[in-house]
Amino acid sequence: MAMKFEKKSEGVYLLDVQGYVCPHPQIYTKKAMEKLKTGEVVEVVFDNPSSSESISAMMDSNGNEIFEQRQENGKFSWKIRKG
Repeated sequence: MAMKFEKKSEGVYLLDVQGYVCPHPQIYTKKAMEKLKTGEVVEVVFDNPSSSESISAMMDSNGNEIFEQRQENGKFSWKIRKG
């Protein structure tokens, strides 16, 4: 499955990296965050549990806010606001 980055609405984006293993989800998340303006949101969807720790640590160190985290049937869906 190919990585997907798309605009959902004004200031809201979707990054789908399901099927990728470390370190790819974090790399794609970092690149997506670089494209956003302050205050914009990306929903990151991934299915590699170990990616959650590294994405969370990266967002903390960069001043970005993970404001919603859902997990269902091995699929993670996080909403991150660029700080």
